[in-house]
Amino acid sequence: MPTFWLVALLLALSAAGYVLGRNRALATAGGDARDLHSRPNYYGFNVLLSALVPAMGVLAVWLLAQPIMIENAVSAMLPDSAIAENTTRGLVMSDVRRIAEGLELAISSGAATAAEISALDAAKTDVRAFLGDLGVALGSDVRPDILAAAKSYLHQSQTGRTAMAVLTLALALCGLAFAYRRTHKDFRARNVVEWAVMALLILAASLAILTTVGIVLSMLFETANFFGLHSWKDFFFGSSWAPNFRGDSDLSILPLLWGTLYISFIALLVAVPIGLFAAIYLSEYASRTTRAVAKPLLEILAGIPTIVYGLFALLTVGPMLVRIFGRGDEGLLGVEWMSGATAVLTAGLVMGIMLIPFVSSLSDDIINAVPQSMRDGALGLGATKSETVRSVVLPAALPGIVGAVLLAASRAIGETMIVVMGAGAIAKFSLNPLESMTTITTRIVSQLTGDTDFASPETLVAFALGLTLFVITLGLNIMALYIVRKYREQYE
Repeated sequence: MPTFWLVALLLALSAAGYVLGRNRALATAGGDARDLHSRPNYYGFNVLLSALVPAMGVLAVWLLAQPIMIENAVSAMLPDSAIAENTTRGLVMSDVRRIAEGLELAISSGAATAAEISALDAAKTDVRAFLGDLGVALGSDVRPDILAAAKSYLHQSQTGRTAMAVLTLALALCGLAFAYRRTHKDFRARNVVEWAVMALLILAASLAILTTVGIVLSMLFETANFFGLHSWKDFFFGSSWAPNFRGDSDLSILPLLWGTLYISFIALLVAVPIGLFAAIYLSEYASRTTRAVAKPLLEILAGIPTIVYGLFALLTVGPMLVRIFGRGDEGLLGVEWMSGATAVLTAGLVMGIMLIPFVSSLSDDIINAVPQSMRDGALGLGATKSETVRSVVLPAALPGIVGAVLLAASRAIGETMIVVMGAGAIAKFSLNPLESMTTITTRIVSQLTGDTDFASPETLVAFALGLTLFVITLGLNIMALYIVRKYREQYE
C-alpha cells in the first residue's frame, strides 16, 4: 500500500474514533453532557490520539529505518567482483536502486508480472533494453549478480511496505479499541488528553535539538574519517586548494576561508550602512504612512530566492562591473582590471543587497524598543532630533545593532548560490576584489556533486569544511547573543 493512502486511512480511522468516543461518552451519561467528567470533545480526542499517535510514530520510524536496513542487507550480498569492476560499493548500490525502481515500475505499469520479474535472467534478456523501454536509463549492461541484488532489493522493499501497513493499521485499531472501551462518563479524558498534548509538544521541541545534534555528529564522524586519510596540518595550515582525486591533493581550508571572509566583508560594507540608515529613518523620521509602505517593500528583499540573486549577479551586476573596470579603452575608466563577470566584488555587492533587510529589520525593532521617555527627556533638555538619535537612541540600541550585524555576518558566511554564480571557482589569496575567488560553501557543493565515493579524502573534505563553517557561524551567533545580553540596558 502506498504511504499516502496508508496515512489517509490512519486519519480516517482516527476521525471515526473521535466520533465513536464522543458518542459513547454521551451515551454512558444518558445524553446529558453535564454528567460527564470532561467535555464531550475530550473523549473524542482521547480515542483519536490513541489511534493516531502510536501508529504514526511507528510509521515514521519504519520509513526512516527500512531503507537503511535494506541497503545494508543488499550491499552485503554483492560479490567482490562487482565492487572491483565498478570501483566503489556506493556506485554499485546506485545502479541496484535504479534497476529495482525500474522493475517495480514494470510491475505497476503492467509491462510485466511479479512472476516474470522473478524469473528475469540477465544472461538471456537484455535487461538494459527492457528497462529503457520504461524510461529507466542505465549506462551499461546489467550483470547477473547486479540483477539478483536488484530483485532482492525490490522484494525486501515490497515485503517491508506490506509489513509496515499491516503493523500500523493493527496498532491504530488496537489503540482505537482500547481507548473506546475505556470511554465512560467518569473517565478523566481531559487529564489524559492534556498530558498527551504536552508530551507531543515536548517531543516536537526536542526534535529541533536532536536534529542539530544529529547533524553535528554526522559531520563529526565523517570529519574524523577525513583526518584519518589526510593530514590535519595541511588542512588547517596549508596554502593551496587543489583536489584531483589521485591521492596527492592539496586540501587547505585557508584559501577558501579567505574568499569566504573577503566576500562577506564586502557584503557587510554594503548592507550595514544602508540597512542601519534605513532603520533609523523608518523608526525616527518616517511618517506612519511611509513606514507602513516602505518597511514591507524593504523586507521583500528577504523573501527573494538566493538563486534569483545569483542570476542578478551573473547577468546584471557582473557585466556592469566589466563595463566599468574592463574592456580596456572601451570601458568607462579606460582600464582593464576586470577580465570576467565573476569576481569578489560582484558577489559581495549582490550579497550585501540581500542582507539589507536582515540588518534593517532587526535594527528597526531594536531602535523601536528604546523607551520613548528617553527621547522625550533629550528633546526636553533642548537636543535636536538628530542629536537625540546620535546621543541617546543609538547608544542605547548599539548592543542590539551589533548583534544584528553579527547575525547578518553569519548569514553571509553560509551563503552558497550567490557566490557560486557571482564569485567564481578559484581558490587563492588575493586582495584584488575584481578577481574571481571561491568560498567554503561553493567547494562543499562541488566536492559532493555527482556520484561520490565516501572513501576518498577529496569527498570527505566537504564534511570537514562544513563542520568548520558550522563552528564559525556558531561562534558568531554566540558572540551576538553575549553582546546583546551583557551590554543591553534594562528599562522599566
